[in-house]
Amino acid sequence: MMQSNNTNFQNHFPNASTIRRFQLGNGITVLAYSNMHSKSLTVIGMLATGSAWDQAGKLGTAHFTASMLMRGNEKMTFREISDRLESVGASLSFSAGTLNTWFQGRSLVKDFPMLLALLYDNLTSPIFPQEYITRLRNQLITSLLIRDQDTQERAALEFDKVLFKSHPYALPVDGYAETIANIQRHDLTKHHSMYHPHNAVIAVSGALPLQDIESMIKGQFDQWAPKKESVNPVSTGFEAIIEETRSHIPIEGKSQSDIQMGTFGPSRASADYYAAYLGNHVLGQFGLYGRIGRSVRNKAGLAYYAFSSLNALPEIGSWEFNAGVNPVNVEKTITLIKDEIRHYLEEPLQEDELEDSKSHLIGRLPMSLESNAGIANALLSIERFHLGLDYFQNYASLISSITPAQILEASRRYLDPEKLIIISAGAEK
Repeated sequence: MMQSNNTNFQNHFPNASTIRRFQLGNGITVLAYSNMHSKSLTVIGMLATGSAWDQAGKLGTAHFTASMLMRGNEKMTFREISDRLESVGASLSFSAGTLNTWFQGRSLVKDFPMLLALLYDNLTSPIFPQEYITRLRNQLITSLLIRDQDTQERAALEFDKVLFKSHPYALPVDGYAETIANIQRHDLTKHHSMYHPHNAVIAVSGALPLQDIESMIKGQFDQWAPKKESVNPVSTGFEAIIEETRSHIPIEGKSQSDIQMGTFGPSRASADYYAAYLGNHVLGQFGLYGRIGRSVRNKAGLAYYAFSSLNALPEIGSWEFNAGVNPVNVEKTITLIKDEIRHYLEEPLQEDELEDSKSHLIGRLPMSLESNAGIANALLSIERFHLGLDYFQNYASLISSITPAQILEASRRYLDPEKLIIISAGAEK
């Protein structure tokens, strides 16, 4: 019965025959899906530039630039943009990552041409008004000062710094208070000059026929003239972890400590990814955070939360373990997590817990594709990680075929409880 139900679901998933993938002459790749069960459309996309291109001493420029895109363009003021979106219940936002700048918009079908025009104008002709630069700078600095008092954020920042070392992934996309203070209008316009259509990706899902979506995208974005691509930032490789690294960040007046520990994991394109992904689900995700949650939170009662996560990037990944605890329980919690990792690596997973995780991961896929935003995000991932247009049809069989032996073999290539980066942040002792 389960197999039959899964097959029925898969028949309705986006696939190679229902997804339209095409490229514009300026280098933009578009993936479109017609979802006539909805009354709206969602557009999501990314450009090939981000914080890795930030100048020394001005970290946060990419984030600052993306945050300014809604503050006015050559055709409309900040107020006019806001009023136009609000009057029709539409939304549009921009953000920056390490290697990409992202955008996302949503509107009713009748307002989609307006949304695309606004997206194009904000991407290609923002004006960066000085008054809003000053306002936004103050807001960004305030949020960074608040971040500095957040135990979980501080542990995560230090973990990335130690794990990725001199690679751009080691640095926070939103910068630091002192670097944001250094950024001026000419820095924003300079970074914006690196916005280009080469290697950009746009994903659209919603209640229009595919030919209409294609026509609207081409009509709006074909006019974006290609220009010289920005030179990729120089970055080092990733250094293997050869021993345990332990550090604590004292933050005065805190009654909770947060722990972040881990190591490198497989990239999204790695042959190890799915086995590690399924193994991690058993180890620190399923139910109330898997084995780690049951051991640290439920049985020992040491943590407010405890879980693990596998963060797969295009060329590398991280395998992370997190917990929030009373400061007196920090070292006990670290020991218990290491013990669970050790046990996980000693013998293959039990068939029953593995089957439960497989059923959960396969069963939640249809839920992730219920909304246009879910579908558009999935289409973007298909293109970004070269998963193939029939990825959703193959997903269930791919997960089902993974064996305990494969999970153990893949996990042992990355996890070693004696070679972890261990960061805690909170009370001084």
